Amino acid sequence: MIEYQNILYCSDFSEEAEMAFHHAVDFCQRYNAKLHLLHVLHSGYKYMRHVVDEYVDPSKDEEVADDTLINQAEEDLKSKYGSRLENCNQAVFAVRVGVPFVEIVRYAREHKVDFIIMGASGSSELDKQTFGSTVENVARRAHCHVMAIRNPELAFKLPD
Repeated sequence: MIEYQNILYCSDFSEEAEMAFHHAVDFCQRYNAKLHLLHVLHSGYKYMRHVVDEYVDPSKDEEVADDTLINQAEEDLKSKYGSRLENCNQAVFAVRVGVPFVEIVRYAREHKVDFIIMGASGSSELDKQTFGSTVENVARRAHCHVMAIRNPELAFKLPD
């Protein structure tokens, strides 16, 4: 029998992420699991500090997003989803900074997540050009199941 204890819902606040949220809540209720809600503030600088002209002390953590931005993102998560967590006993809201697929996989490993739910396509064209699809990269690298939720209205139309 499959049992999920820690479910990770990833949101970029897109339309497909909204659809994925409903599935995440359903699975949370079905398995009485802890639901982690994660948003990643995109910053490639965290991983490419060597391309900056100025000296960066390698022994110090470099700030790539200030606390105000991180706190605002966490408040956005809570205000958008917090009141809609019917019968989800445990919910954790988190914000990370970095390349989304890297931070999603890192968070999932750190918190022993056994199921990741996210929208099949997000809002960032830059990510697709630079890193490929976030959901594709997560699915390839995650240690657990990954569910990608697609908007049926955006389904591919087969040629006649």
